Amino acid sequence: MNRAAYPEMLAAVQAFHDKHNFKQRGGEEMTYRISLMAEELGEISACVTKGKGKEDLAEEVADLLILVMGTAIAGEFDLNQAFWDKMDKLMQRESRMVDGRVRVSEFRGID
Repeated sequence: MNRAAYPEMLAAVQAFHDKHNFKQRGGEEMTYRISLMAEELGEISACVTKGKGKEDLAEEVADLLILVMGTAIAGEFDLNQAFWDKMDKLMQRESRMVDGRVRVSEFRGID
């Protein structure tokens, strides 16, 4: 992601929240947002399992990204900084094959 693009994306999501008055109408309540994100994950899953095209998948992933960014707005945290902090941690981790697929984790207590 272009680091310079993030502020513009965040401003667009904030404008969407403001337009629909999410803060005063329950749209920024965290358990509600979690249910919306779970719904979007289901829609992403349906795109993949039903063989829908890249355009459908891209739209559903964009919906999830908008929800995640809106959750940062609602939770009053800097998602951009959290992203880069987490990437720094992830880049320090080793990967392993688990059940035939690559995993990148801390692997605490697992040999």
